[in-house]
Amino acid sequence: MSAFPGSIAFDEYGRPFIILRDQDRQKRLTGVDALKSHILAARQIANTLRTSLGPKGLDKMLVSSDGDVTVTNDGATILKMMDIEHEIGKLLVELSQSQDDEIGDGTTGVVVLAGGLLEQAATLIDRGIHPIRIADGFELACRAAVEHLDKIAELFPVSASDPEPLIKVALTTLGSKIINKCHRQMAEIAVNAVLAVADLEQKDVNFELIKLEGKVGGKLEDTVLVEGVVIDKTMSHPQMPKELKNAKIAILTCPFEPPKPKTKHKLDVTDVAKYKELRQYEQDKFKEMVDLVKKAGATLAICQWGFDDEANHLLLQQNLPAVRWVGGPEIELIAIATGGRIVPRFEELSPEKLGSAGLVRELSFGTTNDKMMVIKDCAKSKAVTILVRGGNKMLVDEAKRSLHDALCVVRSLIQDPRVVFGGGAAEISCSLAIAEQADQLASLEQYAFRGFAEALDIVPLALAENSGLSAINALGEVKSIQAQTGNSAIGIDCMFTGDNSMRNQHVIESLKSKRQQFLLATQLVKMILKIDDVRSPNDQRG
Repeated sequence: MSAFPGSIAFDEYGRPFIILRDQDRQKRLTGVDALKSHILAARQIANTLRTSLGPKGLDKMLVSSDGDVTVTNDGATILKMMDIEHEIGKLLVELSQSQDDEIGDGTTGVVVLAGGLLEQAATLIDRGIHPIRIADGFELACRAAVEHLDKIAELFPVSASDPEPLIKVALTTLGSKIINKCHRQMAEIAVNAVLAVADLEQKDVNFELIKLEGKVGGKLEDTVLVEGVVIDKTMSHPQMPKELKNAKIAILTCPFEPPKPKTKHKLDVTDVAKYKELRQYEQDKFKEMVDLVKKAGATLAICQWGFDDEANHLLLQQNLPAVRWVGGPEIELIAIATGGRIVPRFEELSPEKLGSAGLVRELSFGTTNDKMMVIKDCAKSKAVTILVRGGNKMLVDEAKRSLHDALCVVRSLIQDPRVVFGGGAAEISCSLAIAEQADQLASLEQYAFRGFAEALDIVPLALAENSGLSAINALGEVKSIQAQTGNSAIGIDCMFTGDNSMRNQHVIESLKSKRQQFLLATQLVKMILKIDDVRSPNDQRG
């Protein structure tokens, strides 16, 4: 009974009652009040994100407690950086995070949809319908929506020889981002990066092989895709060559320093001769290490650890260029790209363990001393690096986030090559189908079905609002066209092209992403509707 928050007592008639500990210091919300509080909190957060949806969505500026500024319209990033105290708000943060982890795109849409569902749930609760009946009805409606999505989805041509269709999907994803001024270029970079590392037979993309590296300075248009690895390091000595052709690379995780005894030790050097002897031993060891690397045939040493100036000087004398302090993930990438083996001890080095690269050179940027190294034309070149440029750190960071979304969408299309149409078209089509099904239901769930159908309308409504259209008129017009023609590609014309067909505008979303949005939002709403009692310390909000 230790987990019980109080104790049981009996009155004079033998009836039990509970005495709760610290009752005066606790705040308690029960029943409908608790539900209303949760719904209000979730709606406020959803409304914050609502203005970021779509190609005309606005960005948010978030300032952290230590003054770091982030400008973004990526839903998951906004929620992660917002200082949310309310418990239900934290659940919404996790919701957008799980959409980000699973799909990588659609993080704003999933939260806006959850907010719409909770809004409808509040109306149904006011009508006196039990929250569990609403939750069950939403779940059934979600199942019907996902089935309808499968019906309206179209097969999508994915091939390495014709990347154009994939580029069009990447354009849709990047349309709502800050980097849409070099829209086409970024979409091509994202698609080419994924296709470079994709295994189209296994329908798999290993994201670890795509590295996003940012460098402030230069224009967004200077962003390039490098077939190989870019590391934010330079040669260890300024006089080492800045460019190596047909390099043989020794990838080392052992430091260039004399071996130390493993036990805790203290060495007393009592006379000059002993000191000279020790110094000679150290130098011999350095020489031996360098000789081992040279003997294996290496023309470049990449070391995970540092080495001191003496070793550095010796490496220069022996004409062995080296790079020090290369991080673990980068070491792995270099090994994959160059076909080399990571060697933990100098004695184990052999010619077959060396990686090979056609070109290793230092890149310098502008007038600053900033330099990076690029390893290109590798033997097993599967690894690629996208080098993002931009006028300031915020822009570079946002470009990296946007490219990550585009990469994720292209990956999900390789895994499941089916698409639905964007611009709210898929939501409107599902909304119409579910409203139709609601008329066939005799049970109480029909109200939840209609509520779900109305909640789906919140996405096209938000798109129309953010584009400066009259939201209700635009939605009504598109809905009536879809109802009359049954064409599930008719959506909100956010770009004012005068054409509502998303097929003609090439506004495409992956089916996997849309389905995941519906399922995750419904699961979260069902969970929130089942909470009817909240206890919290009095100094917090309930």
